[in-house]
Amino acid sequence: TRRLLFSSEAFATMGAYKYMEELWKKKQSDVLRFLTRVRVWEYRQLPAIHRCSRPTRPDKARRLGYKAKQGFVIYRVRVRRGTRKRPVRKGIVNGKPGSSGAINRVKFPRS
Repeated sequence: TRRLLFSSEAFATMGAYKYMEELWKKKQSDVLRFLTRVRVWEYRQLPAIHRCSRPTRPDKARRLGYKAKQGFVIYRVRVRRGTRKRPVRKGIVNGKPGSSGAINRVKFPRS
């Protein structure tokens, strides 16, 4: 037997934040897939670091200590995927990539 995605009895007693939490648990649902697709496109159009007016997930933000009042600031920061991109002038790698390490396969130097 398949469980229903939403049962009316379960959601009748839930508050708004609990309802949102349950929605986020089902990431493969049509609603969330559509939402994330639209949001990801929107984030790509924005600069790498920008200030958000409100959190994407208010329920999760509140659990982490966020309050919707003065003094709380939220920034969204784009993070590169993979390892560090090695800074080489004009993209010229002196020597063979096998010995020098590929441009994208170098770790940040520790301070």
